[in-house]
Amino acid sequence: MKLLVLGARDVHGVLPYGECAAAMRDALVAYASGQVHQPLRTIIRPPAAAGMMALMPAYLAARDDAAAAYGLKAICIFPGNPADGLDSHQGVVLLSSAQSGEPLALLNASAVTEIRTAAVSAVATDLLSRAGAMELAIIGTGVQARSHLLAIAAVRPLDRVRVAGRDPDKARRFAEDMREHTTVPVTACGSAADAVAGAGIVVTATSSAEPVLRKDWLDPGTHINAVGACVPQARELDAETMAAAAVFADSRESVANEAGDYVLAQAEGAIGPDHVRAELGELLTGAAPGRVTDAEITVFESLGLAIEDLVAARLAYRNATERGAGTWVDF
Repeated sequence: MKLLVLGARDVHGVLPYGECAAAMRDALVAYASGQVHQPLRTIIRPPAAAGMMALMPAYLAARDDAAAAYGLKAICIFPGNPADGLDSHQGVVLLSSAQSGEPLALLNASAVTEIRTAAVSAVATDLLSRAGAMELAIIGTGVQARSHLLAIAAVRPLDRVRVAGRDPDKARRFAEDMREHTTVPVTACGSAADAVAGAGIVVTATSSAEPVLRKDWLDPGTHINAVGACVPQARELDAETMAAAAVFADSRESVANEAGDYVLAQAEGAIGPDHVRAELGELLTGAAPGRVTDAEITVFESLGLAIEDLVAARLAYRNATERGAGTWVDF
């Protein structure tokens, strides 16, 4: 059999943000419509190890058998990698035939995760932010900060972007670099509070275990994409923000078990067990309401779903096959 191998550069070439965002809408609708079989991710966290591994399998059913597929992401998460110039997420995504089980493609998981995570946040921003929100604040200066700027700019006209991080020099370098990749003015700020002031859209994409965003800094009507805190012990948002916000999820089950923003706020009594208003897929199918008023603060807790990786891999496989990208190997 022939297996298509897509490295990071290949994935970036065949998975543009706007196209991926449209595919993520389809993935979230499929998830909400019961077309997806997907267990909660398995986490392997050895006590003495530097990082951890997550296994994320999924199956997509479809009326068109050619659209059905199996997917598996095996990814290692090493929080210390960015200090060495590496993405914190390292691994592979395997796309397999739903008819025979044969492996079809093996993709660089860092690139898939980078693009599809930001694409889902772009969908959430489109669904939940105020129509007139055109200023974006990003807390964080890493891979996801970059991808979120590009993905949100692909679906929403922006007037300006402000960025802040732990290291002001990194924030300045980030702003300078991004000016070469977007026509939107990008400015580095000395603090997260300065970056967030007046912004209608906020992204938190950090590796911090303690809050980097506080309710006191937010204007009414702000929409937040909370991306970085993907384990129960870490949080980016303070409990006051969570309590004041309408919270939305890619998966209620994932948020209840894995989102430190949610888990820790609940443990402190700031929110109850039913604080998630809806899943994004429910908004897309019309099963649940999104933003109710322009003054409402909304939070999308991004944890990532295996079906998102599967659908992104399927799109990349289709595009690569049509464009002659990647490397075919005998397997």
